[in-house]
Amino acid sequence: MFDREMKMRCLVMMLSLLGCETAVWAQSSSWSQFLGPERNGISDETGLLATWPAQGLDIAWRVDGGVGMSAVAVADDRAITMWNSSRGQVVAALSAKDGAVLWATPLAASYENSMGDGPRATPTIAGQHVFAYTGEGILACLDVTTGAKQWSKSVVRDMAGRPAEYGMACSPLIVDDMVVVTAGGEGKAVVALDRKNGDVRWTAVDGLPGYSSPALLNLGGEPQVVAFTARGVTGIRPSDGKELWSYPFKTPYDCNTATPIEVAGNIFISAGENHGCVMLNVTKRATGYQVDEAWASVNVKSVMRNEWQTSVLLNGYLYGFDNVGSAGPVTHLTCVEAATGKVVWTRTRFGKGNLVAANGKLWITTMKGELVLAEASPKGYAEIGRQKIFGKTRQNASLADGFAFVRDDSQVICIKIK
Repeated sequence: MFDREMKMRCLVMMLSLLGCETAVWAQSSSWSQFLGPERNGISDETGLLATWPAQGLDIAWRVDGGVGMSAVAVADDRAITMWNSSRGQVVAALSAKDGAVLWATPLAASYENSMGDGPRATPTIAGQHVFAYTGEGILACLDVTTGAKQWSKSVVRDMAGRPAEYGMACSPLIVDDMVVVTAGGEGKAVVALDRKNGDVRWTAVDGLPGYSSPALLNLGGEPQVVAFTARGVTGIRPSDGKELWSYPFKTPYDCNTATPIEVAGNIFISAGENHGCVMLNVTKRATGYQVDEAWASVNVKSVMRNEWQTSVLLNGYLYGFDNVGSAGPVTHLTCVEAATGKVVWTRTRFGKGNLVAANGKLWITTMKGELVLAEASPKGYAEIGRQKIFGKTRQNASLADGFAFVRDDSQVICIKIK
């Protein structure tokens, strides 16, 4: 599995000998950024486990790491994440084959916060570079092979912003030749920088950054950077940073954390702190964009209150964690019909966790340290199996090449799931 790149090199050489002018490189499956290939929590992996092994899941490797809330990005046989170490906040690249540390590059002093220590954002792998964002808002570009720092910018400071109270949590988004993060400040809550040198290309949106990571979505027939900041959600034109539309969604403590999801041309956003969720219909008119509520559920009886987790959309249904109360201890696992906002089923008091989807299944990580496999079906919650594998974690599993990569506050674990 891990010698695929060498096989492809041989194939390309054969094609060139045969006189082919163009060779197409086959790519192994990857999870190169926060929430996967399309930043929606869905993997295109197939042939994964459909039943739970009687002897339990097979652990390919586990290696020591450090404290942090960064998930794992996986591409080209590398698993890359961030943590606090004796050298400060580091970006660490591990061999996806055996967990060997390939390099570890410090970016800033260790990040400490009353809500948990360590960097929050997940690195983004793009071609020959890795983009990483520290807890205080330093954005860095590193060489993916060596870890050598190409450039570093203190984005929050440069934008005259104020770091989010619980730490900067935005995972970098690659859009063409730019990298987009949130920063904060008047007209500077969202910032696009040149991938080559870190120069600012444009800024947009007033107010504080919140904790959500932006997504690149197609709305009204055009690509848009959709950012869920402290004040609400905004659609931004990537070429020049023009704000195309916005919708206010103010949450206590500025805790807009989940990433916006595109649902058949609509936008779904959700927040915890008993705030709720809304499905927005974004329509392009001759005079600009019009934003209407397709449905809304915003109160203490909301159908979905994503605290930090982003729900997953599968076949017209949203699967996600509904957190009851203001950061309260009760969390339900819920399935909601996306078109209507109707609750289809609820697994009450499931507990806090995170989830992603692949091969028609939900891969769930719990704060108890379990990996849970369940059917992704509107018919009801059907658990296939669960196993205690890691320590307390808020991170989702990253799925690539038949493996699930998970980290907690002390280790990174690679689990065979194929």
